[in-house]
Amino acid sequence: MSTINRRSESRAPLVQDIPPTNVPKAGLSTSKALILVAIIFISSLIALGLLYKQFPKLEEHEEKHLKLPWDLEDAKQLGLVLDRYKDKYFYEVLLGVFLVYIFLQTFAIPGSIFLSILSGFLFPFYLALILVCCCSAIGASLCFFLSNLLGKKLVKRFFPERAAQWSKAVTKHKNNLLNYIIFLRVTPFLPNWFINMSAPVIGVPLTPFALGTFIGVAPPSFVAIQAGQTLHQLTSTSDAWSWTSITILTIFALISLVPVLLKQRLREKFE
Repeated sequence: MSTINRRSESRAPLVQDIPPTNVPKAGLSTSKALILVAIIFISSLIALGLLYKQFPKLEEHEEKHLKLPWDLEDAKQLGLVLDRYKDKYFYEVLLGVFLVYIFLQTFAIPGSIFLSILSGFLFPFYLALILVCCCSAIGASLCFFLSNLLGKKLVKRFFPERAAQWSKAVTKHKNNLLNYIIFLRVTPFLPNWFINMSAPVIGVPLTPFALGTFIGVAPPSFVAIQAGQTLHQLTSTSDAWSWTSITILTIFALISLVPVLLKQRLREKFE
């Protein structure tokens, strides 16, 4: 017996020395994540530069207007330039709006509202609506991935209270996340850039996030695209809003909550 005990004692240290195989690996450090995001950003700028080079030769007075629209006047001037070349270079113009919109959404850069209005001016209504919804979903999903790399620490540092509040709300609505994301996209309670950056931080899965974004941005995009059809009559983005448009958005927001309420009623009934 003493021999067996001595053998087991001599083997014990060998078992303890084996490193665990199920220990999760640490993520990228902040500095490495920052470098990676910077590389992605610079690569995106290079891609936009190549796209610009592929555009047809512009008149000298037009070149200064081919830039990101930071206000409504920029959108008007850009619309005039693109409208002139749209018929002959339709797919180039469409691809340009598509990539620039995704670029703005990916890096949470303001200006996508002006591209939504511009899309309504340049393209048929339903094409513009699908374009804006797809760009919003793709761009928001890419921003989601970048936030996974770098945004977690930034959000927790600069927006701790708001992130904590939304985290509680996500936990509360974890069985209805799709409807919850749709509701947030339709309503102005949280800015879209904050939703994009915070979603992975507080544990929102990508699938309901992307699908909820695609569906949820449709109603406000409907308003912006419709306003774009009268782009040159607008004096500010607030002109796009009316009591009719506000009523439509309110109805869509309430509709997004109907499945949640029905599910709760059914659960209470069968319990």
